[in-house]
Amino acid sequence: MKHEVNTQWMGKMQFNALVNDHVIVMDAPERVGGEDLGSIPKPLVLTALSGCTGMDVVALLRKEGKELRNFNVIVSGELTRRAPMQYNRIHVIYQAEGEQALEADVLRIINRSQEEICGVSAMLKKAMPITWEVQFNKVEIFNNAHRAEYEEQEK
Repeated sequence: MKHEVNTQWMGKMQFNALVNDHVIVMDAPERVGGEDLGSIPKPLVLTALSGCTGMDVVALLRKEGKELRNFNVIVSGELTRRAPMQYNRIHVIYQAEGEQALEADVLRIINRSQEEICGVSAMLKKAMPITWEVQFNKVEIFNNAHRAEYEEQEK
């Protein structure tokens, strides 16, 4: 299996990418010659991660006959200060709301997504650390960011 994206320059700084018959518009801010008609490219990497792991969680819960009331995935990437500017660490926040009985299942499935299933996460982990936290019904129930920071300081 192979994925292919066709990206066409639309003028100034805008590029339109055709992804499975869906158009994704990328552009630059006006201050650098664009018209700000779409996202700059780099955050789309974070978007791919949030979609990949988010779809894992929803699909696995549904497969078990379980539904959440609300679910959000927030992904932040810390950029290096020098060129080529790139993400050097990523943090994912999962915000899930549902019946209290689902708490353990949500945590188990999120960990499974991050450790075994999400291909985007697996690719990115080869280049940088990815940490995550889980909030269930607005209460933090898991956060491995502090452990990762400690391990990095020990190196």
